[in-house]
Amino acid sequence: MTASKPSPDRSSRAYVPAAGPEAPRSRPRRGDPGTGAFRAQVLAVVRRIPRGRVATYGDVAALAGRPRAWRAVGAVMRTCRAPGVPCHRVVGAGGRLGGYRDPLRKRRLLRDEGIVVGRRTIRRFDAVRWTGPRPGEP
Repeated sequence: MTASKPSPDRSSRAYVPAAGPEAPRSRPRRGDPGTGAFRAQVLAVVRRIPRGRVATYGDVAALAGRPRAWRAVGAVMRTCRAPGVPCHRVVGAGGRLGGYRDPLRKRRLLRDEGIVVGRRTIRRFDAVRWTGPRPGEP
């Protein structure tokens, strides 16, 4: 039988709480989805999605210059209340509807634009997916 090593004394370590949403920040973090240039880029991309087309969170992130920031795009969409931004046209990967304040309204808005919406996904997703302007488009 071997002698076990004594465990380090954990009581001498100071407890440092993680900064939560209630912790004030003096200034926004770089790349914070709700502020600055990235948010402006995301909103500009979403405004360009044509009527009757949809883009995924990943598509919007790539067009905004940060291809791996699809979750940040979701955060921007969640906090966007601007009437001129068609947030309902941003959907999850594979055509899943994704989040929206009022899911029935999102469904209705997409259907009003001629998009066929199933129970959980957009039908013929590849035909209505917008991945950016084609050459020659503004």
